[in-house]
Amino acid sequence: MKETGGWLSSLDKAIQSKIDLYVAFHGCKNEEFKYKGTTYFSIKLNRSIYQKIGRKIGKSFDNRENLNLYLTVIDKVKPDVIHIHGTEQSFGCIIKNTMQPIVVSIQGNLTVYHHKFFSGFEKKYLKIKKRTIKWPLSFFSPGNFKSIYKTYSKLRFNEQEYLKNCKYVIGRTRWDYRISRILAPQSKYYHCDEILRDEFYDKCCNVKVEKDEKIFFTTSSNNFYKGIETIFEAVELLNKGKLNFKWYIAGICKDDLIVHILRKKYDKLILNEIIFLGKLNAKEITSYMANTDIYIMPSHIENSPNNLCEAMLFGLPSIATFAGGTGTLIDDNVNGILIQDGDPWAMAGAIIEIISSPNLISKLRVNARRIALIRHNKEKIVTNLIKIYTSIINEAKN
Repeated sequence: MKETGGWLSSLDKAIQSKIDLYVAFHGCKNEEFKYKGTTYFSIKLNRSIYQKIGRKIGKSFDNRENLNLYLTVIDKVKPDVIHIHGTEQSFGCIIKNTMQPIVVSIQGNLTVYHHKFFSGFEKKYLKIKKRTIKWPLSFFSPGNFKSIYKTYSKLRFNEQEYLKNCKYVIGRTRWDYRISRILAPQSKYYHCDEILRDEFYDKCCNVKVEKDEKIFFTTSSNNFYKGIETIFEAVELLNKGKLNFKWYIAGICKDDLIVHILRKKYDKLILNEIIFLGKLNAKEITSYMANTDIYIMPSHIENSPNNLCEAMLFGLPSIATFAGGTGTLIDDNVNGILIQDGDPWAMAGAIIEIISSPNLISKLRVNARRIALIRHNKEKIVTNLIKIYTSIINEAKN
């Protein structure tokens, strides 16, 4: 059971020939269909207008109606093992309500993300609005980050309940292992890395000729704790040194709420070097990466961010904040550079350090791709995941 996503589609594709695979996901209608050997169940959540209003005014997330939808699918499939990807959605409500063994993959963690929400911005910026939809639809669309913060505040309790009752978890970093020992203390922990999108395996960054203008690249999202404000501050510092560069940011549009907030926070700061690209597909991202000198991941909290993993797999020299699980991905000064989150001086300094040393560029590029190819090896991951499933099934039988 999962939410649809790029890396999940890659896992689906890699594993479907090895097992009988059934995939349940949230969709716009209730539908069962088969595609390339996998059976899919699109599940439309039961959310009446009264439930939406209840959530808006602060009532808790009640998943009892959705539970019946999930149990109907389970009863039809009768799976040997159920794999839930992520702890933030309502699929976790089945954990106490079925006898089938369940394993939960830790993607992010709302409990920790809620705790780190204000690492980049003060609370006063929560109320800034930028609505593009007229009433009454705007009532159900988050007009500011306060709505998202309140949602996290409520969902984290569901997440904590799911994990407390979870017997098996899958993770991939020292960070998610450690938090699982607190949030899911009775669980058995398995390590399994992720399969990334094909485009990042097929191509890699080549050594470029010297050019006057340096290109930096970041993939992020319209969110409060992704550290975009650190990029703004680092750019200001780099401008004082007269560096000639452009910084491309994918995943964020120039009209997104986070950009609106940044412009209010830095009202007198004009940064022509930052270019917001909006959402890009994998092919478009690799096209930009092919001309990139350094990849920068600025978040205040992550687990193993796929954007960083993809950049390293592509062979880009990368700078990342030491946030959550990134310390598992990067061995500092070996296959990337780690800096403190929220520190624009260290970010700008790391950029200067890399572009000033051709030997360092070469070392980071080669090691990043070499280690990432091992970590994200498709056959190894599929074999490991099937071993995990087999172990759980055998343990459940006993």
